[in-house]
Amino acid sequence: MRLLPALATGTLLACASTPPAPKPAAAPTTTVVKETPMPVSTATIIEALVQRHGEAERVRITRGVNQCAALWRAEDGDLQAFASESYIADPALREATFARFEAMLEQLDGHVLEIGRELRRPSDLDLGAELPVDALFAGFDVGAHLTEDLFASKLAFIVLLNFEATTLTERLARAGTMTRRDWAEARLTARYDDRVPAAIQQAITKVGADADAYIASYNIWAHHTLAQDGSRPFPSGKKLITHWNLRDELKAQYANGAAGLAAQRTLVRVMERIVTQTIPAAVIDDPHVDWDPFTNDTRRAAPETVEADAPDHQVADLEAPEPDTRYAWLLAQFKALSGADAYSPTAPSAIQRAFEGGRELPEARVVGLLREVLESPQVERVAAIIKARLGRALEPQDIWYDGFKARSAIAEAELDRQTKKRWPTPEAFEKDLPVILKRLHFSDAQAKFLATHIKVDPARGAGHALQAARRGDFPRLRTRVGKDGMDYKGFNIAVHELGHNVEQVYSLYGIDHTLLAGVPNTAFTEALAFIFQARDLDVLGLTSKVDPRSDAERVLNDFWSAWEIAGVALVDVAAWHWMYEHPSATPAELRDAVIAEARAVWTRYYAKVLGGVDEHGVATPLLGIYSHMIAYPLYLCDYPLGHLIAFQLEEHFARSERDHKPLGAEFERIARLGNIAPDVWMSEATGAPVSADALLAATARAVQVFTSR
Repeated sequence: MRLLPALATGTLLACASTPPAPKPAAAPTTTVVKETPMPVSTATIIEALVQRHGEAERVRITRGVNQCAALWRAEDGDLQAFASESYIADPALREATFARFEAMLEQLDGHVLEIGRELRRPSDLDLGAELPVDALFAGFDVGAHLTEDLFASKLAFIVLLNFEATTLTERLARAGTMTRRDWAEARLTARYDDRVPAAIQQAITKVGADADAYIASYNIWAHHTLAQDGSRPFPSGKKLITHWNLRDELKAQYANGAAGLAAQRTLVRVMERIVTQTIPAAVIDDPHVDWDPFTNDTRRAAPETVEADAPDHQVADLEAPEPDTRYAWLLAQFKALSGADAYSPTAPSAIQRAFEGGRELPEARVVGLLREVLESPQVERVAAIIKARLGRALEPQDIWYDGFKARSAIAEAELDRQTKKRWPTPEAFEKDLPVILKRLHFSDAQAKFLATHIKVDPARGAGHALQAARRGDFPRLRTRVGKDGMDYKGFNIAVHELGHNVEQVYSLYGIDHTLLAGVPNTAFTEALAFIFQARDLDVLGLTSKVDPRSDAERVLNDFWSAWEIAGVALVDVAAWHWMYEHPSATPAELRDAVIAEARAVWTRYYAKVLGGVDEHGVATPLLGIYSHMIAYPLYLCDYPLGHLIAFQLEEHFARSERDHKPLGAEFERIARLGNIAPDVWMSEATGAPVSADALLAATARAVQVFTSR
């Protein structure tokens, strides 16, 4: 996992503890900043500048004045005076100004990141007991007002007046002719695409935090959830958060035979009740209530069955359903985020900002890629393999089938022994970085350079990678090491994070324009990190111990995971379109719309292999269960995209290695492409734009491994 810094472009979200459940609330009130008409028209300003600087400057002047006017507020003062003083006609001075912005913003971003990293240090790192005040320091964002300060100081307006702000459509149309300098200018002006008033931004932040808190406290006490025969399929004390723990528990039940199947069917019914909001409110995070999700009957739990550490929740009405709270929060997210539409001239909807701004891939293109996976003929072929393994017809829960496992011929206990001996401390892992990198086929010079630019810290959590934002600072590899050393699971995660760090070093220190530091979006850095993680046994010198069928298992697992989440992502996007089409909808109306879309997507893409349609032709609404829909708006598309991008890169690296090109040299070349448009980046990296072809072709080959005689 790459941990992004809390810079001017966003806020780092971290949970030190599980917050209390908020009360269901209406959408937040949004403060709208009224714009006062400028006393002088933009046409007048443009003509005055053209008269002063000449007709040859008309196009640049017109564009710059209009870009400023779109975000200028009455309190900013006299736009005509500002434009007259700040327009730069001299090309040499304009280029020098560009270079100055690039240098200064590197320092601003870098030091803001460093301050935030230090403020979070006691919370993020395993350095001893945390103090109560540490959480407050961790939540303090020193860069929260940086963008607005850049507008207020007129620095942002100097950028907009003198450099071209482009839309994604324009950049894609010109992609074949854009230089690296052009891309850097696009990244400079993109920092000021919008100017959302503080009140609206605060509403967005508050609703996001409250929705996340709602999800964080949405637990089902599994021991009190009854199977269809009235038995208790889960042990006492097991508390499952929706949807993550519910899904993971369902996956774990594949190992338990017939009893596991009954437990899985119970969990599916729980999820369906959550989506349809027919779940009794009394059973949410309350172990004092027994619940049959099939009949929806509830009763007070016998005292002897209640966990000793159970919270003292006593609800009078055991049957009342949750009052569409789930959809009230989704609607609140919509109202908060859409409040920024009027202040985002290049992407005037949250949907556009998610696709064209965040991912920099048009929505239609992303949806097209997802449908390629969903409609692939490989779906039924992979389903047939799963059916043969399970020895039964597939059911809705098998959308999360967990039986494709890449296996090593060496036991994990032996792997633990080796990793603990080799890396007893984080310091030992950092000292060994040159050796680790050379085993991943980086040259001596590369390994030395990278090792001196990556710092290893002891993490409180499982681990993460934290980038640097200025040259002179170094990315951090945060890894968890137990008292007896780093176990194999921790090592596997650390190698993944090392992939992030290597990308971060090359895409900062090896870049021609620091405005292009990084990669196009989160999916790309995750894909590069997976390249490292897949080679963890190379580091241990155990590649020859891998099961020959392991790679095929990995491919089928990736394909099935991409297929599963692709449909969920379509439901998420459709829900946002529906809300934009029905801005005055009630939570109940939104609930019905999401359920209808979830059922429609299931019927179209999943029912043919997983069933899940009753005798009346009504499909399961299971695709609506993902908590991301409520807490992390429009995020779900990143998961299937990540699978596609990772696979495309993995195939490219495999070809390169077959052509005797060292992994290290090719990884460096690709990481140094920086933050350009995804399709341009992928074309320069692999020779083709972002595509589903690599995953689908590899899946076809993997199917043959398990079906050919």
